[in-house]
Amino acid sequence: MDLETVKLSIRDHIATVVMDRPPVNAQNAQMRTELTWVFDTISDRDDVRAAILTGTGNIFSAGADIKERPTVVKEPGDYLRHNRVTRECFYSIKECAKPVIAAVNGPAMGAGYALMVFCDIMVASDNAFVSMPEIDVGLSGGGRMLLELFPKSKARRMFFTGCRVPAAELYRLGVIEACVAREQLMDAAMAIAREIAAKSPLAMRYAKEDMNAIEEMSLRDAYRYEQNITVALSKTEDAREAQLAFIERRAPVFKGR
Repeated sequence: MDLETVKLSIRDHIATVVMDRPPVNAQNAQMRTELTWVFDTISDRDDVRAAILTGTGNIFSAGADIKERPTVVKEPGDYLRHNRVTRECFYSIKECAKPVIAAVNGPAMGAGYALMVFCDIMVASDNAFVSMPEIDVGLSGGGRMLLELFPKSKARRMFFTGCRVPAAELYRLGVIEACVAREQLMDAAMAIAREIAAKSPLAMRYAKEDMNAIEEMSLRDAYRYEQNITVALSKTEDAREAQLAFIERRAPVFKGR
């Protein structure tokens, strides 16, 4: 696919995905289609072990492109198709076989917040904030995504008022891994990505699948599921190499099998 609103670069087993639709990285159908393609591609690439999602400039994403909305519906089914493209964009990140780190370089509003939520790990610059401002344009949506990160009262206040929560508060609440100066953001994200990329790629693929699967399981079912994964991994070359390297006090050399 020819990418026009998203940039993809790969180096040292780490994919960097940059939303590039100035001035505010508003999400239109094209950007969402390109993001879906990128993360599906990353899932299948053996040379990628972790990914970072960020935006150009000082805004992660201001959310959906409101200017596109009046043109969405031209014939029956158009709104359903629009919503499907939106959902699949978000879930291409969650279902990506590789861990995805959100490097939130500024405001993440509405659908921009949703992109952040569907990543596995989140770091943000000190100029960032999150909000769900749909109520301010006469719409509603995203409440379930707020409940992914916030308790009841905070989530409902954000949903009913569109209020903003700054990155420093997100860090205080334990929502994100770090709140750093803007110029230090990619270094912070890259440090986590390198740590992930150094692990067995096979074990990491199972780990991502594991965390997605157990979210809605009971404790007993989740533990049984993870025990089965451990049994499967114990039979792999990577597991044997990791254990041997630990005993020999050296860095492991993984083959992904």
